[in-house]
Amino acid sequence: MQNIPVLTVGERTLAEAYEKALVALYTHGIPFRTQYDKPDDPPSLDATLNMTILEPLADPMIHKAFPGGIEDLREYVMEVQGLKDHWVKNLNDPADTRWEYTYHGRLKNYGQWREKQGQKSVWTGPFVLNQIERVIAKLAEEPYTRQAQMITWMPNLDLDCYDPPCLQSLWYRIVEGTDGVGWLNCNIRFRSNDAWGANFMNMFGLTLFNREVIAAGVQARRKKELRLGRLNWQADSFHIYGKDIAGARQRLFDRLAGTRFEDRVYNFYDPEIQAIYQEAEAAIREKIRGYDASHSA
Repeated sequence: MQNIPVLTVGERTLAEAYEKALVALYTHGIPFRTQYDKPDDPPSLDATLNMTILEPLADPMIHKAFPGGIEDLREYVMEVQGLKDHWVKNLNDPADTRWEYTYHGRLKNYGQWREKQGQKSVWTGPFVLNQIERVIAKLAEEPYTRQAQMITWMPNLDLDCYDPPCLQSLWYRIVEGTDGVGWLNCNIRFRSNDAWGANFMNMFGLTLFNREVIAAGVQARRKKELRLGRLNWQADSFHIYGKDIAGARQRLFDRLAGTRFEDRVYNFYDPEIQAIYQEAEAAIREKIRGYDASHSA
């Protein structure tokens, strides 16, 4: 084998596309070692992925085969919208063990990082650019533009970073409907995407980010309804770590023949699921306050 397989998946909903992509990876992925493997870990399964979700906000939206619950999805949505941007560490302080970045931080404050200067923790860098604001403004002015893009990669930091950003870029363009409704289409690219441990939460969180931040922001400026159109998800490395393969078999692959798809998913708009999702916010904010109290910079 000299070539990394390229998987192409297309489905109507997030849950359907997620399961189909996992099955394609399990069937056609090739073994790879990674720099994160422990000595006894089996090889990962790896491939390149191009996945299209036609109706990313439609039910069934949630697949049960991801490492978390409804409360975790709510927390990740809040994280992608900026709740944990202050959790990043001072890059020049070896004793600081917080995160190197957040996706939202890279999008909103591109060009900046945190450093310790004397007793103070400060944001520094050659410039600061709020890409979220710029993209919303550009789409509102020229919905047909091909230039509405945000990136996370900062080569001065990330080429030597142990765990650099997996998310690389988000690209947007609006299709104008004949009824006056606009449709926000989006391409999202990951350089590395943990298919079992992170992909579903990534897709769910960024879909809600697109609806609640980008589409809402553009709609407010244009005074025209804007809905989410198709989402194209691109992963250079779409993989299941070797240590996770046995669990994935047990929780999903070995159950496919004996269970109905309807029993492997949740409807996000089901009142019971919505109640869990909405009620989780208070506990999440309290968790953040507790972390902040014990990890002050």
